Amino acid sequence: MRYLLDEDLSPRIATISRSLSLDIESVHEIGRCGFSDREQLRFAAQERRVMVTRNRDDFISLTVEFFQSGEAHFGVLLVSRRLPNRNPEAIAHAMKRWHDRHAELGSEGRYFIDFLSR
Repeated sequence: MRYLLDEDLSPRIATISRSLSLDIESVHEIGRCGFSDREQLRFAAQERRVMVTRNRDDFISLTVEFFQSGEAHFGVLLVSRRLPNRNPEAIAHAMKRWHDRHAELGSEGRYFIDFLSR
């Protein structure tokens, strides 16, 4: 699986996650800050990436909207507030554990929403 970090998460998470062999980009790194949540989710879908965000309510609503309209996306991973942004290492390692447990989703994980916690 491939991942895209939303701008509400530290780009350090992407750097650390890549050292753990995850395929991940941050919107900060690729010049996509300031785009709407809808535009970010569409971009993630075009890139076949799971969107990683703290913005729970908006991305749950967007997932329903995308599903109802038939517009694909490749999943949303919601980061718990229990994993503070000031500790990017903890978030990166939680992502690695999640990835290892869910690797079988691959590109078949369309429209899923899951929660990343410790």
